Amino acid sequence: MFDSSAKPKARHVLLSPMLLNTLSVLLLVALILLSLSLGVADFSWQGLWQALTQQSVSNDLQLLLVSRLPRTLAIILTGASLAVAGMILQVVLKNRFVDPSMVGATQSAGLGLLLVSLYLPTSSLFSKMLIATLCAIAGMVLFMRLIKHLPATDILMVPLVGIVFGGIIEAVTTFIAYETESLQMLSVWRFGDFSTILAGRYELLYVTGALALVAYFLADKLTIVGLGEAIAINLGVNQRLITWFVILTVAMISAVVVVTVGAIPFVGLVVPNIISRLMGDSLRRCLPAVALFGSSLVLLCDVIGRSIRYPFEVPVATVFGVIGAAIFLWMLLRKPRKPKPRKLEANPSAQA
Repeated sequence: MFDSSAKPKARHVLLSPMLLNTLSVLLLVALILLSLSLGVADFSWQGLWQALTQQSVSNDLQLLLVSRLPRTLAIILTGASLAVAGMILQVVLKNRFVDPSMVGATQSAGLGLLLVSLYLPTSSLFSKMLIATLCAIAGMVLFMRLIKHLPATDILMVPLVGIVFGGIIEAVTTFIAYETESLQMLSVWRFGDFSTILAGRYELLYVTGALALVAYFLADKLTIVGLGEAIAINLGVNQRLITWFVILTVAMISAVVVVTVGAIPFVGLVVPNIISRLMGDSLRRCLPAVALFGSSLVLLCDVIGRSIRYPFEVPVATVFGVIGAAIFLWMLLRKPRKPKPRKLEANPSAQA
């Protein structure tokens, strides 16, 4: 389905996995407490403690269970699943500059969601997710066909083709929405926002968490497939089956996220690259850190979006889009480090 001649370069480990995961957990816990405390409605931890100790129902407890906690869990699941999807996609495609929004998955899921909303408006949420997933799979397969004959050495051609391909799909989606007077509905899906998340409206995201967990258990096989077709055959790994697993996983995660909260760009691009530079290329070692850091980064952007124009909110997609675009440009334009020359040690036996 794509050229497997290019092999990923090994990266040096700058931080131990335990240290990085510990720091990520501490950061995530701090952001969770801040996210639960932040909002327009009045909320106090003291009132929540009194409600729990006295076993009574209070406004603080209801607010926590109905709004604050579901929103925080939705952010964590979204950030972790998108980051993991980007990581496994980069490993299998052997390209560090791709993510679900650059292979047509997110845009195709949005197109499918628009079509099902127009022609099957009374369909269930599961039906919308299913059709969006099928459209995302079709978009990813078409993207794989487009990059099949690209030179393996030119790593920047793949994301550029993906950006153009995604732009074409978005143009078609916008044209359909304009003709059917559905631009306002389309704008809701294009900008990821968690302000409408309540209990009962985010549970589909647990599917993405399950898919990320399955990817962790298959990390070794995904790594072998990323090394090339010849190595995969010699080690008895079915490359085609694993590739289809990645396509289905990335498509389903993209579709569920778009259906539930909308599109959030650059998460699957920025987070895996940062973690790979710190921890190396071992997929099994990196995936937990990728999930933790993805959750923390999306949660941080949500906190920023709720704070800079309080009591109004800036969508997470806007905040992360600015940060992600800046990091992506830095990764494209940065110059590789020159290796330091080794000092030659004097050999006493060679002295006359």
